Amino acid sequence: MAHINDSGVNVAVLGATGQVGMVMRSILAEHKFPVKDLRFLASAHSAGTVLQWEGTDITDITVEDVAQADLSGIDIAIFSAGGGTSKKWAPRFAEAGAYVVDNSSAWRMDEDVPLVVSEVNPEDLDVIPKRIVANPNCSTMAIMPEMKVLNDHFGLRRLVASTYQAVSGSGRNGVLQLKNETQTAIDQGADKLVFDGSAIDFPQPTKVVRTIAFNVVPFIGDIVDDGSEETDEEQKLRNESRKILHLPNLLASCTCVRVPVFTAHGMSVNAEFEKDVTPDDARKVLATAPGVVLADIPTPQMAAGTDPSYVGRIRQDQAVEGKKGLALFITNDNLRKGAALNAVNIAQIIAEKHFGVKTPELSSSNSSASAPSASKIQA
Repeated sequence: MAHINDSGVNVAVLGATGQVGMVMRSILAEHKFPVKDLRFLASAHSAGTVLQWEGTDITDITVEDVAQADLSGIDIAIFSAGGGTSKKWAPRFAEAGAYVVDNSSAWRMDEDVPLVVSEVNPEDLDVIPKRIVANPNCSTMAIMPEMKVLNDHFGLRRLVASTYQAVSGSGRNGVLQLKNETQTAIDQGADKLVFDGSAIDFPQPTKVVRTIAFNVVPFIGDIVDDGSEETDEEQKLRNESRKILHLPNLLASCTCVRVPVFTAHGMSVNAEFEKDVTPDDARKVLATAPGVVLADIPTPQMAAGTDPSYVGRIRQDQAVEGKKGLALFITNDNLRKGAALNAVNIAQIIAEKHFGVKTPELSSSNSSASAPSASKIQA
């Protein structure tokens, strides 16, 4: 544990040594979260690791084994350690007096656990019955700021989305699979794939279920045993959107695809509304939405390492009668806003609502930011 300031809240990060945990630590420091005492926790395997906290000063903090840790005195615990770990430890932290912000899927559909995107439904944090708050799935997270403001103005009734999800969403092993497969293809002459998909002797997949280099894989998660033939990743968009937007009857369908991109997910979205809406109407509304930046051609490289969701390619959906449908494309850094940043934003809201501690303005409210320029493509 490290004493950072004489005021603020006592914060713990569980899963501090992982890929998302690293980003969480960075964001807590970058955005000057009001930390009083700070603790990093992980499994016994990572315990004893020394991590740096670069807040007001550079401070070394030794990672604690959560199984041996004294959980008393923690005000807010931010989890990024997997569903099984969260199911076990979130109630224990809560019983010890902490509010838990969990990044796994373990608690998202629990009726007594708020599922929150900070710009969309912060009012759901007024009452936290189990002292546990859930962070949505990273793809759901990216489209909620846009869908919230469009729903408020035009009445959202139906969503169809195809995701283009980066390998970092599958963890560090997914990143290494893409890196190793790409190098293998380059070494053997990657352009042979122009004429023969089996021309490269790729190594066996280690995380993504099929070769991901120079490929796309339309399968993420596990098939749900309910006859739908959807994966659990695909059902998350529908179930989580309904809960976050308080639209229990929202119609939604999703196809989740893994693509050879390291970080930042893309989403192709077709949305149908109760009221007429044109692309210009949508752009006017989206320009004022917190956490959203308009871009002519939003790409994952544009989003990687930044906070907002970028939205562009906004068109009238020609498959919907009249002017009640839009087609658009959204991209967002799945490690930042898709996981770590939203968790920190939730913690900021909890600090203010439940501890009376003033925090900096929510950092994802970047609608005034300008998107990197993108050239118009000529046909």
